[in-house]
Amino acid sequence: MRIALDPYMLRKVPLLELPRRVAELGYHHIELSPRDDFLPFFLHPRVDDATVAAFKRALAEAEVSVTSVLPLYKWSGPDEDERQAAVRYWKRAIQITVDLGVNVMNSEFNGRPEAAPASEAQFWRSLEELLPVLEREGVRLVLEPHPDDFVEDGIEGVNLVRGINSDLVSFLYCAPHTFHQGGDLAAVMRHAGPLLTQVHIADSFDHRGSSGLRYIVNPPGSTARIHQHLDIGQGEVDWDLFFRTLHEVRFDGIATVCVFAWEERAEDSCRHNLAQINQYVDKYLR
Repeated sequence: MRIALDPYMLRKVPLLELPRRVAELGYHHIELSPRDDFLPFFLHPRVDDATVAAFKRALAEAEVSVTSVLPLYKWSGPDEDERQAAVRYWKRAIQITVDLGVNVMNSEFNGRPEAAPASEAQFWRSLEELLPVLEREGVRLVLEPHPDDFVEDGIEGVNLVRGINSDLVSFLYCAPHTFHQGGDLAAVMRHAGPLLTQVHIADSFDHRGSSGLRYIVNPPGSTARIHQHLDIGQGEVDWDLFFRTLHEVRFDGIATVCVFAWEERAEDSCRHNLAQINQYVDKYLR
């Protein structure tokens, strides 16, 4: 298992300094999530070939690797112009990933839950264009259901990935989304089995608790999805069950720390979560 850091809380660190900072925090791997100067949220990549090459050198000097590249685009949205733009953005992001020497990308289903059938149709249309590119470049794609996607349930998400029927496409389980995926993390992981190749690690409270009154959102009836990406131990994810189930399904993929809640103490947070993961790995996965 490779333990990676999503450095989103460190996004103000200049790109070429990022690998060194990550190494200083004790990590050897990065999951490269959206940055305004690299792959922005929902927009065309902003990085040129020269910067990609410079970043690759900085990674080598720091002895840090990129385990996966995470773009987020509206490739399943009901708007066809947005979908076509997203596919163009994806193609450039795939090329950047290949130029970095990385062979894994992960992302979300996207789309709209209130327009799930139309969003799924758009998803398949985008895959028809992108799977041949991924196959040509030898890049694997790992997908997760996200709160407010056209698929939010974990079991349903695994079934959709299985239906893609490609050796290049697998499933990502995101722990802080546990309570939007049905609440039974072990059931989702077991259902995924060998399709489970990546996990996201952060804690969250169960928004369904206290008769649905743990969080009060106004106006009543709001469809807002609420969750956190907290340090391990600050929420209600069952971490013993999480790591025990990883052992049960013989997980040997990428485990990414994706805590976003503590920018004011980002480095302490990163160190804390790495130490916590190592303790659980020693307990269940060695």
